[in-house]
Amino acid sequence: MTAQAPWIAAQARQLLAQRGHAWLLQGPSGLGQYSLAVELARAWLCDQPGADGACGECASCHAFDVHAHTDLCVLMPETVMLDLGWPLGEKAQQDIDEKKRKPSKEIRVEAMRDAVEFAQRTSGRGRGKVALVYPAERMNHVTANTLLKTLEEPPGDLRFVLASEAAHQLLPTIRSRCLMHTMAWPREDEALAWLEIEGVKAADAQALLRAAGGRPEDALAFSRAGRDPKVWDLLPKAMARGDSAALADWLPSEAVSALQKLCHDLMAVRAGAAPRFFRAADLPPAASYTALSGWSRELSRTARTVEHPFNAGLMLEALVSQARSALNSQP
Repeated sequence: MTAQAPWIAAQARQLLAQRGHAWLLQGPSGLGQYSLAVELARAWLCDQPGADGACGECASCHAFDVHAHTDLCVLMPETVMLDLGWPLGEKAQQDIDEKKRKPSKEIRVEAMRDAVEFAQRTSGRGRGKVALVYPAERMNHVTANTLLKTLEEPPGDLRFVLASEAAHQLLPTIRSRCLMHTMAWPREDEALAWLEIEGVKAADAQALLRAAGGRPEDALAFSRAGRDPKVWDLLPKAMARGDSAALADWLPSEAVSALQKLCHDLMAVRAGAAPRFFRAADLPPAASYTALSGWSRELSRTARTVEHPFNAGLMLEALVSQARSALNSQP
């Protein structure tokens, strides 16, 4: 189990001291939106909460920890629920087991309708009810509009916590009905210490944190996926050579993200700023700003459809070819 990060604990104390029936936790990936949402929901439902959050010992905390709390409604894409160990509804699980369909990558409107029905029930434990929505940007317009009425006029004992890594994609009407909290960035020493507690080697932690742009949960995910920091450092020059082997074991979405980081750093250096994801010494010589801008636009277009590549192998080859062309353009 992942240890609670000190910057998450501090934000939980801050938000628990405030009132509000709906919070929207926003910021880029890797800063702990889900972790903070869980801490808030757990504390709101706890039988004996304190200023620091849930007690961790009562029957409510136990039910929450085993993902069986009757006063908690979790709204997530089915793929995310499976990854995080949350149980699916009986009908959804049966459909997937019988291969009638694949787990959804969006928050399904059927799940949202169940949540609206949940909102009308009486609290089973008398501490109120909580709906946790993550990642909130995975609601399509139909799902979001189904939530909107309940979010606008919730029953008196219902609280919402929405967590998002792309809050700009949410309907303005959803955002306007929530109290906004922008996730705090941890200090580097805090992030490194936490990564070591989580089992990341001290020699790798700093490089992985740099590859994640200072976002500790993303750095931990890189480590658990077996990403070698040394391979990351070699990536820029491998792309300049057109060496597709450097991305051979990467998912298309991972490859696009890595190349976007490389493009960002090269454009930053061209503008006189410091790179963020790679060491300056590991970057290839300066390339054309016009070519880098065009490459950035191509990567953004690819990112919108990367979850559904027609042919993943061909996509990776095209990505490497684009990178090689941009990196070898004349400044």
